[in-house]
Amino acid sequence: MKLNIGTKSMKFCLVLLAAMLMVFTLDSCRRKHKQADAYGVFEATEITISSESNGKLLSFDVKEGNTYDAGEEIGLIDTVQLYLQMMQLDASMKAALARRPDIPSQIKTLQEKLVTLEKEKTRVENLVQANAAGSKQLDDIQAEITMTKSQLAATKSSLGTQEKALLGEIEALSFQKLQLETAIASCHIKAPITGTVLKKYIEPNELAFQGKPLFKMADLTNMFIKVYITEDMLSSVKLNQNVEIRIDAQKGEEKKFNGKVSWISPKAEFTPKMIQTKNERVNLVYAVKISFTNDGSAKIGMPGDVVFK
Repeated sequence: MKLNIGTKSMKFCLVLLAAMLMVFTLDSCRRKHKQADAYGVFEATEITISSESNGKLLSFDVKEGNTYDAGEEIGLIDTVQLYLQMMQLDASMKAALARRPDIPSQIKTLQEKLVTLEKEKTRVENLVQANAAGSKQLDDIQAEITMTKSQLAATKSSLGTQEKALLGEIEALSFQKLQLETAIASCHIKAPITGTVLKKYIEPNELAFQGKPLFKMADLTNMFIKVYITEDMLSSVKLNQNVEIRIDAQKGEEKKFNGKVSWISPKAEFTPKMIQTKNERVNLVYAVKISFTNDGSAKIGMPGDVVFK
């Protein structure tokens, strides 16, 4: 009988010890796991890429969930019509250049005539000084020289005006060609950022037109979580402040990220509609964005909580 009582006492002591150990463990976990200061959902900057040109989508090697580098070509819109227009412009530019006047050759005759007249004038002046010729002959040569100079100046002016007009026409054609080159470049669909495709809106061989969405992508490496804080917390939250971000990972393990406060709303607003209780709806809060580097664990729309350090 005494042995039985001793065994029961020992069992009771073991149960009591196990209970105390459990309470101590839970208390330690509670101390270690600091209560969250705010709650929110993970977000990323999403970009919808639209078509800049019209035409048939010849290729579009885009898959949802795939990551592409900034500037990587992932699609092509038909450029045949644009190339034909460029060839037409090249032909027009060549035709305009062919009409460009050859000013030196066209004024060469008048310049040679003027040189001849100047020589003749010198010869006649010598004859006049020797009383071998009359002054009227000298006056006639001088008048012809003056007229030739006027013709030379008028010809230069006319040819110069004609050349400027042609150069202006060629310049206008050059700008049109530059526009076509830009349009052709826009037919090559490229990823604007390094990011992951979230949604694909079009398939190869479909017709693309300006403004039509092609796909949506986001940078899932540099993400942020948007939370709301009350007015009494506002004074303790600063830009670039370090923040601990926590999410519940698989198998009950907790995933943590180090983040920084990147934006604090300058205006107060009512508690978001996701809070349904009447008391919470009347509270004024401030939106805060906390940026962090994601390792792939955080997903858009996943809930998380933060602790301000």
